[in-house]
Amino acid sequence: MRSILVHATSFERHTPALEFGVRLAAASGASVTGVYAYEDPLYTMPPFNATVIDELEAKIAALLQSAVSARQPFLDWAASLKVPAAEWLVARGPIEAALVQAATCRDLLVLDHTEARRAAHWDVAGLILRAGVPCIVVPPRTVPAVHFKRIVVAWNGSPEAMRAVHSAVSFLAGAQVLLLRGEERALEPGVDWDPPFDIRQYLRARRVDAEPRLVSAGPDAVGASLLEAATHFGADLLVMGAYGRSRFSEWVLGGATRDVLAHAEIPVLLQH
Repeated sequence: MRSILVHATSFERHTPALEFGVRLAAASGASVTGVYAYEDPLYTMPPFNATVIDELEAKIAALLQSAVSARQPFLDWAASLKVPAAEWLVARGPIEAALVQAATCRDLLVLDHTEARRAAHWDVAGLILRAGVPCIVVPPRTVPAVHFKRIVVAWNGSPEAMRAVHSAVSFLAGAQVLLLRGEERALEPGVDWDPPFDIRQYLRARRVDAEPRLVSAGPDAVGASLLEAATHFGADLLVMGAYGRSRFSEWVLGGATRDVLAHAEIPVLLQH
């Protein structure tokens, strides 16, 4: 992963995602881009209240100036950690749209999932499912290490799981890997392969020796089972597919993915 995009929810402090993303870039020799995006409140203002709009525009201009002024401190901080290259971008508009656009030319997106965001039901689903790149969701606390020594991979044979594993190979190499195998789905329904796809062979070809373990849980308990296994294994990263579907104009995460995001205390790498 040569380029990492980090969503900065604040330009005044180092959020868990910023700490994690910049240190991960330093450890992996990747470039890093911090993005601070803010919603435009004028979208919801009545057009006739000119005085209020003028005052709001002045506040927005001050916010923009402060956010832009955070660029040099961010670049200096990244340089002090030996990050090869860094950028700081500020966007005014829908946050999800800004991050999706910025992700189109990056290899990884790092997101915060703070307690406040969890409580507010932040639309992390829409972002993960639309981003088009693997996403690492960081828990509310700061993650001290970015060198993953013990990794759990959730595997059910689905395209989402395969893409997540493929994206995580650079992290898996050299780590102790626990392969949690659930009820498998075909990579592409209706296609039979001879020989059938073997995920352990795929991993071994990439110098990853994974310990397999079967997971037996009902649909409503899969997420909890993954997190319990990750805790017992002492994992510092969980890799899984992001399962979801479109419901009118919204994206809805599958139950297991939603449960993991709601309760994970370690970084989770997801890909749709």
